[in-house]
Amino acid sequence: MKMSAIPFGTTDWSAVEPTEHAGETGKAIWRTRQFGDIRVRLVDYTPGYLADHWCEKGHILMCLDGELDTELKDGRRFVLKPGMSYQVADNAEPHRSRTAVGARLFIVD
Repeated sequence: MKMSAIPFGTTDWSAVEPTEHAGETGKAIWRTRQFGDIRVRLVDYTPGYLADHWCEKGHILMCLDGELDTELKDGRRFVLKPGMSYQVADNAEPHRSRTAVGARLFIVD
């Protein structure tokens, strides 16, 4: 990822319009900013959320609140709690998210 032509700025995430994305169960509420090719999101997953797809997009993701269970297609699982993060490259390892209790994430992709 190369960041260029992005002037200094701040984001008041409470002022960014939310969009809802249904999972297989539950929903994800995204607040999204786009900076050139870089997408930055604050995402809230409702309790009981399960993604409806295997994601192959690369991300840098940080758990801010709650708990996120990330499953890789090969069966490995990782649990993120507040203050933990993961990173994965595009097309590297298909993954999907779920949460029993809900989670708030900061994601750059």
